[in-house]
Amino acid sequence: MIRRRELIAGIGSAVAWPVVARAQQPAMPVVGFVHAGSAYASSRNVAAFRKGLNETGHDEGRNVTVEYHWLNGQYDRLPALMADLVRRRVAVIATPASNAAALAAKAATDTIPIVFGVGDDPIKFGLVASLARPGGNATGINFFVQEVAAKRLLLLHNLVPKAVRVAVLVNRTNASSTEATLRDLQEAAHTIGLQIQVLNASTIGEIDAAFAALARDRPDALFVAADAFFFIRALQLVILTVRDRIPTAYSVREYVQAGGLMSYGTDLADSFRQVGAYTGSILKGARPADLPVVQSSKFELVINLTTANALGLTIPETLLATADEVIQ
Repeated sequence: MIRRRELIAGIGSAVAWPVVARAQQPAMPVVGFVHAGSAYASSRNVAAFRKGLNETGHDEGRNVTVEYHWLNGQYDRLPALMADLVRRRVAVIATPASNAAALAAKAATDTIPIVFGVGDDPIKFGLVASLARPGGNATGINFFVQEVAAKRLLLLHNLVPKAVRVAVLVNRTNASSTEATLRDLQEAAHTIGLQIQVLNASTIGEIDAAFAALARDRPDALFVAADAFFFIRALQLVILTVRDRIPTAYSVREYVQAGGLMSYGTDLADSFRQVGAYTGSILKGARPADLPVVQSSKFELVINLTTANALGLTIPETLLATADEVIQ
C-alpha cells in the first residue's frame, strides 16, 4: 500500500514534469529588426520580409521571434538600441532600407550576424570586404538609392522640361544618405543644366518651414530625397506639393499612390524579401561572410496622370510607354 506522503510526492513530480520539460525546450532565435521608419507606413515591406523568412522555412512565432524596432525617423536612438541588441545577443540583426542602421549595427558588433539593406556602396561604408565575399559578420542587399537619384532628377526634368531651379528636400540627421544624395545630384544637375536649392527637414515643423521657403522662392520643381522620415510623412508632403502646385519627384511608389506626381527607384519590397531570405539562411547555419551582397535589379517608374493633368503637365508618350505603372 502506497503511503500518503509518497502518493503526494508522486503526484507533485507528475505535475511538475511538463513544466520542467517546457523549460528545457530550446528558446526560439530572436531577430532584431531595425527600421528607420514606422510600422504603419511599412506594412507592405514587412510582409515582404516575412515572405523571405518563409522561403527558408522560418515562420514568425513558430520557430523564430522577430523584435521590431521602429525609429520613426529618430536616428539618434540607434547607438543605444544596437548596444541593447548586442547585450542580449540576438541571433541576427536585420537592418533593411537604412544606411544609418547598418552602420550603427556594424559599429556595435563584429560577431553577431548583420543582414543589411543599404542605398550606397557597402564596400565604401566598410560593411563588407567585397560584394562576392563579404568576409565579415555582415551581408545583405544594395538597392542603389544614390545611383538612381541622378536618373530620377533627369526624369523630373523630362516631365518639366522648362525647369531651371529644382529644390531638393533632405534630412541632414540621416547624414550618410544625405551626403551621398547631394553629391550625386549636384553632379547630375550640372550635366543637365539645372540649379539646385537645398532644403533641410527632420521635424514636422521643419517640413512646414521648407514649404514656406518654397512658396517664397518658387522653384520650378521639387526633388524629395529617399528618407524614412519623409516616407512616414508621405501624405503630408503630397498634400503640400499638390496645394502649392509644385511638380515633385519621389523615391517610391507609395507617394504616387497617395497623389504625388512621379517616383523612380528600387522596388523596396523585393529588397525586404531578400533581407528576410538571408536572415533565414543565417538562422539555418549560413555564414554572412559567404553570402554575396545582392544588387537590386528591379527598378520602377510610377506616374500619376491625374496629378500631372492637375498641374497642367503633358507627359511625353515615350515616358508613359516606359512607366511601370500609370495611375489615372
